Amino acid sequence: MTAISGTSRLSPEMAALLARVAAEAGPQVDPTTLSPAVGRALSEDGNRRWNVDLPEMARVADVWIDEDTDLGSARLRVKVLVPPGHGAGAVIFVHGGGFAFCSPETHERCARVLALECGLPVLLPDYRLAPEHPYPAGLMDVVATIRNAFAVSGSSGVKDGPLILSGDSAGANLALAAMLHEQSSGRQAVAGALLFYGTYAGDFHTESYRDFENGPGLTTAKMQRYWQWYVGNRDVSSDPLACPLLATDEALAALPPLHLMAAGVDPLLSDSSTLHEHLRRLGRSEALTVVPGVTHGFLQNTLDLAAAREALAAAGAAARHMAGSN
Repeated sequence: MTAISGTSRLSPEMAALLARVAAEAGPQVDPTTLSPAVGRALSEDGNRRWNVDLPEMARVADVWIDEDTDLGSARLRVKVLVPPGHGAGAVIFVHGGGFAFCSPETHERCARVLALECGLPVLLPDYRLAPEHPYPAGLMDVVATIRNAFAVSGSSGVKDGPLILSGDSAGANLALAAMLHEQSSGRQAVAGALLFYGTYAGDFHTESYRDFENGPGLTTAKMQRYWQWYVGNRDVSSDPLACPLLATDEALAALPPLHLMAAGVDPLLSDSSTLHEHLRRLGRSEALTVVPGVTHGFLQNTLDLAAAREALAAAGAAARHMAGSN
């Protein structure tokens, strides 16, 4: 089957932004074809363009969570973004980057906009990255962040209250898997989750992987390399903590409320639509918002894309509802 040209489906605003970046930055090397360290540095550098003119916060701080050998988590840094006039509670934002790239700093502008929209502090865990730390290392760091969120962030002015998870791309996978992990441990500490264009399975033969095989932006080959880095030699073909779409009906039905959003020009679109269809079959009422004409990772572009700002405004409203502050 011939892949559809993703560029023909781009909105004018998205197409103009991609053209501008191409003109300014020139030909780009695929970072997944480089060594992880070199690719990571390239990704950090490329994301700096999206993290300027940062919205003002009342407080920004780094806090630390201690290693938990029983859980399997490492000592990790958490960036705390406290917006003015914030309410009780917090959002944990798990950054994307294919499980291997990016950091709290690459997603800081996006997270600051989300903090303002939901009126809650946002915590960004600097979880361990693959392939140096393959599954389940990063997941355990996210679980540790859930368990210690208020204990470590109180000194930064964060008030105990509802805890909401959020994540984009690989971060959405980690957020959803962390909820499943805590559910299986008899914990239900999360009031809801905001999941943005997530990867929820290792199936690279879906309709959207075929349609947008060659991008623009994320490609099927890139995702395959990311996935191999993440799982390494482990067989995750029946593991819902790596592939949340494999979770049982009982586990999915018991999840807290979810806000699901996907990009219209994205190899991962089918992952979100499949998750949504499964939840609907279980009688849940979540809606899936597919933002047309935008590529994977578009929430990074809050300076340039009205669609990104509108999507985060909708996520903020959902978070406020989950936290009971509407």
